[in-house]
Amino acid sequence: MIECLPEAGCGRSIDLGSNKTVGKRGRHTRISNKARTVDGVYQTRMMQGRAKKEKRPMTEEAVCVGVDVAKNTLEIAVSNSKETQQFKNDHEGITSAVRYIADLEPARIILEATGKYEMPLAVALQASRLPVVIVNPRQVRDFARATGVLAKTDRIDARILTLFGLQVKPEVRLLPDQKAREMGNLLARRRQLIEMLTAEHNRLLQADDSIRPSIEIHIQWLENAVSTINDDLDRQIRSSPSWCEKDNLLKSVPGVGKVVSTTLLIELPELGQLNRRKIAALVGVAPLNHDSGTMRGKRTVWGGRAKLRAVLYMAALVGVRRNPVIAAFYQRLLNAGKAKKVALVACMRKLLTILNAMIRSKTVWQYAALEIK
Repeated sequence: MIECLPEAGCGRSIDLGSNKTVGKRGRHTRISNKARTVDGVYQTRMMQGRAKKEKRPMTEEAVCVGVDVAKNTLEIAVSNSKETQQFKNDHEGITSAVRYIADLEPARIILEATGKYEMPLAVALQASRLPVVIVNPRQVRDFARATGVLAKTDRIDARILTLFGLQVKPEVRLLPDQKAREMGNLLARRRQLIEMLTAEHNRLLQADDSIRPSIEIHIQWLENAVSTINDDLDRQIRSSPSWCEKDNLLKSVPGVGKVVSTTLLIELPELGQLNRRKIAALVGVAPLNHDSGTMRGKRTVWGGRAKLRAVLYMAALVGVRRNPVIAAFYQRLLNAGKAKKVALVACMRKLLTILNAMIRSKTVWQYAALEIK
């Protein structure tokens, strides 16, 4: 015998094991003897002459796994356990770690970006169809400070990653495939060579005659290496019909050359898949508010992907001279009293929005079809 729920409106005890009817406002309501229990409590609602069974959700807390990746070790923490497991960061250790994590059936596996040390494990987890997420270390560190955790060890970091996954629930996204990773490595190497080339050119300006020949030889070698990598990147893009199509679309825009197009293809695979606000925030060209109470602070841009902002800056710089849409937009902002740097950042966002729309709709640049806003 239990008390009827308030929604029933009967106000008396009911034997759920009986098939007898109970009168309610002139109607008869039959209580099924097949009513089930949830956690030992009957959940029954009487509505419009019928008995409806109402179950409370029987959901268990999702398991989240945090993995702190070091050069030689993998520290694994699980949300429903206080213990951690450690594996070696080599082929055998990764195989054992993947098997251990797969048995847990986690909802998320959180890893930090640690300078490529995390990629072998992340690739192995994704190959096993496990939901792996690589997150920004700065966000995790800020999250740890917000929870009052100031100490830092491998075990603590793994526990914080687990808590971060439970509370923040970062979105699970597919990792780049093998070809994309290879092109990313080529692009990173090209960036390193360009930095060395710039440094050598600066040294050459103040070099004595005795060391100028060695610097010039090194500059020549660096230029040849950059040229070789450019050819390799171009060959890789041309070998993929999808990438080749996107590359042609991007380079049809005045101000977007080979370097900008290649960087966008490799470093921004989300291009064409997000709306203009999300893609701008992802790259880091969306102005962020800084207000409190009656105070209205300056809008600034920060965060995002610095490598993309660097190439977009150069593209916008060329665009204000060669691209009629970007040039008109830039001039309108200057006439409105905006600072040149502010106007240039706005042009970066404008250019990114145009490129995002072109990739999404697979449309070649057409000045006549664009409205200057």
